[in-house]
Amino acid sequence: MTAAPAPARPRRPVGAVIGRALFALVVGGALWALHLTSAATYPEFLQLWFLLIDPLLGVAAVVVVLAWGPRHPLAVALGAAAVALVSETAVGASFLALVAVAAGQRWRHIVVASVANVLALHYAGLLYPGATSARFEWWVGVGVSALIVGVVVATGVAMGQRRAVLAGLRERAEAAEREQAVREQAARVAERNRIAHDMHDVLAHRISLVALHAGAVGYRTDLTDAERAAAITAIEQNARAALTELRDVLGVLRSPDQQPGAPEPPQPGIGDIAGLVDEGRAAGMRIELVHEVEGVPPLIVSQAAYRIVREALSNARKHAPDAAVTVSLAGEDGEGLAVLVENTAPVAPPTDPLPGAGLGLVGLAERVEATGGRFRSGPRAGGGYALSAWLPWST
Repeated sequence: MTAAPAPARPRRPVGAVIGRALFALVVGGALWALHLTSAATYPEFLQLWFLLIDPLLGVAAVVVVLAWGPRHPLAVALGAAAVALVSETAVGASFLALVAVAAGQRWRHIVVASVANVLALHYAGLLYPGATSARFEWWVGVGVSALIVGVVVATGVAMGQRRAVLAGLRERAEAAEREQAVREQAARVAERNRIAHDMHDVLAHRISLVALHAGAVGYRTDLTDAERAAAITAIEQNARAALTELRDVLGVLRSPDQQPGAPEPPQPGIGDIAGLVDEGRAAGMRIELVHEVEGVPPLIVSQAAYRIVREALSNARKHAPDAAVTVSLAGEDGEGLAVLVENTAPVAPPTDPLPGAGLGLVGLAERVEATGGRFRSGPRAGGGYALSAWLPWST
């Protein structure tokens, strides 16, 4: 069994890399500039070192810290501190590497890197004659260096803690998304299982009768013409009933707590939407109903339209109780049935929003797509929310 690969390190934004490089170069350049006025008094070799090699070492140290610091923070920090002993310009890179070590919050590494930076900051300027730190007692220089390094370490620790908090929040958000995806998939599977179970319950009896009568017609040679005609009529009637129930079965799902053998309750359809709207108005909602349906759609389409409107009004009550809602129904045989429910943006967010599992729309989409229709939901232009569906209608 092989070990799982380590997660890929996220790439840093280019702007952040440029900002860190500028910070290191500005700090190192400021220290280098302190000796610029006295550089003319240096020996020739020291002048060449100060004017050329010192800046080159500082730039190289910045490049190394940015390139390898995130992967090897302690080693890079010690190397940058060593370069800072002979290059004033590299002090900024040394601070940058120390911040990376402190952000890791491994205190043994922080202590080692801090000591190295205190020594580097204290002795860096001693390479050039007239260094400021040489004018004071050694303990003063070490104390000032330790204070500066302490500020840098505190900054790095704060950055590391902030990264840890953000990483924790990001992990929680990703876990919540994964859990929601699992719940949605479970809802889809449950809906399909219930549909398949109901298809078996409703159609098994009809198909068995068709098979029974067909067998009698095919194998019984002693049937009279009247008996044969009755058997053929029974086959036709049961086949028609099976086809009708097959069309309706998607909208007639048995509740999990229903007793076996109990009759299915009548399922509401498009004719009950007006009552659904009246209930919403009685509850204080502002609902406008536009009904432009010609004819009576099939039962499965009628029931799906009712469920779509019911779910949309429920969501409007939960999330936008003060918004105006428009329910539009249009269609005819051969053209399909279009259902559109949209609400305006809420005047104010609800003070005590109703809880919800967030799976109602998932079940609706699964149901509509199973009938061969199309389903969409989401924010609408100008604010508010819209839920629409097209259901096939052809007899």
